[in-house]
Order: sequence, then structure tokens, then C-alpha cells
Amino acid sequence: MNDKVLQYDGSFTGFLTCVFIAYEQKITIVEIIPVGEDQNQLFSDTEVIITEENKAIRVQKALKTKISSMGLKRIKWAFLSEAKGVEIRLYEMIRYIFSSQEKVDHDFSHPSVLYIANVAKQVGREKHRMEAFVRFRLTKDDIYFAIIEPDFNVLPIITSHFKSRYADQKWLIYDIKRKFGVYYNLSKTEYVSIELPEDLGISGGNSEYFDLGEIYFQKLWKEYFDSTNIKSRVNMRLHVQHIPKRYWKYLSEKSPFA
Repeated sequence: MNDKVLQYDGSFTGFLTCVFIAYEQKITIVEIIPVGEDQNQLFSDTEVIITEENKAIRVQKALKTKISSMGLKRIKWAFLSEAKGVEIRLYEMIRYIFSSQEKVDHDFSHPSVLYIANVAKQVGREKHRMEAFVRFRLTKDDIYFAIIEPDFNVLPIITSHFKSRYADQKWLIYDIKRKFGVYYNLSKTEYVSIELPEDLGISGGNSEYFDLGEIYFQKLWKEYFDSTNIKSRVNMRLHVQHIPKRYWKYLSEKSPFA
């Protein structure tokens, strides 16, 4: 019996290493899971895979010769969904790609190709909403700071947008769900992990942490929003359609603390 469950470190590089090992050892993969997650297969051997960047690069280079740039982006974005079981669906799609003579990353008759395309679309939608709804607050350390809590792990793919748009400002975007952030120091970005105070809040201003001018501006903006918002003419259904309620926590005009 050569059926195996592969455990990896949760990174995309680690996942591609799993793909390389599967082909190198000619083993049948029934599940690929991050370390710490329980497997569903009761009668399969489990192997912990050590991430090796050179092996991951070889898989990625091979994929580039077999699929379009859009197909490769779908694979990366679907991986960031963190959906349960997405790794084995990605592996099934990759096997189909490597076994075909033609480029098949748009063959939506294949279940895994269709599934990955749909998941990647959801991640793309979350990416655009985060880019639209992220709100920075100026800290006393003169850093523009934003907290996010996205449904999917989109921080790696929204970084370039903010680096381009706010190139002349120091900023930090922190994902409190996944406990890591991206810090930009006017020249480059780097991933950081920090302990945040419990009373920091996603929106609004706490005078202990934020610049007084920032707090004043947020209050002014909320007052302006409240004064120009004609409640009798509010179309809440349309409003929620354009700005779903789960994104309201990012908006200072919706914050009870501003």
C-alpha cells in the first residue's frame, strides 16, 4: 500500500515541495494537510515534508511551461483561500495539467479546474474589497497603521497595491486573524509578527496610540457623514450590496468610537 497523507508547513513553497515529492517518489497522495491539522484518512501513512525551495521552484517553472499566467495566478490565489481540502484539489489539477499535451487550465469540464477557478475568484473578490476598504490611522510613531481580518489570506497579494499607492509613507497592515503583517519603511516591505494591545480596535482612535490630529479627523469625518446622511432616503439593501456588513468595522464613519 503506497497511499500517503503529506503534511507540510502551510506555505505555498511547502505545498509545491509536496508536489515534487509525490512525483519523485511515485506515491499516491490521498491528502495534503498543514502540520497541526487532523487527517481524514484512517488507513494511510503520514509523511511530514520538509520545505525545500529548490524543489518548489522546479515545480513552478514546470507549471509555467504548461499553463497560462492566469492559470498560475488561479493556483496561487486558490491556495490563499485556506479552504479545507484545497491542497488535494490543487494537486489533482496539477496532475491533470502535467498529464495533458495541451494547456488545460481553462478546461472547466474537469472538476478540480472548475473548483480552483471558483475559489480563486472568491479570493480575488476579497482582494479588491480589502484594497477598497482598508483604512489607515496615523500612530504617534508616525506610521500609518491598519488592521484587517479578511476571510482569505489576501495580505500577500494586496501588498503591491499599497506599496504603489502609499510609496511616500511608512505603513503597517496587520492581519489579526492570521497574526502577521506587512510593514513598509519607504524602501521595502517585510513581514512582521507583533503583539497588539487588546484595546487598539480596528477603527476609531485611541489617544494612547494614535496621533491627536488623526483622532480629530476621524471624529470630523464621522460628524460630516452623519450630517449629510439623510436617513429617510437610505436604501439599506443597496448599501449592504455595495458594502457588505462584515466590512463596516473598517470604516471610521461606522465606528461608535470615532
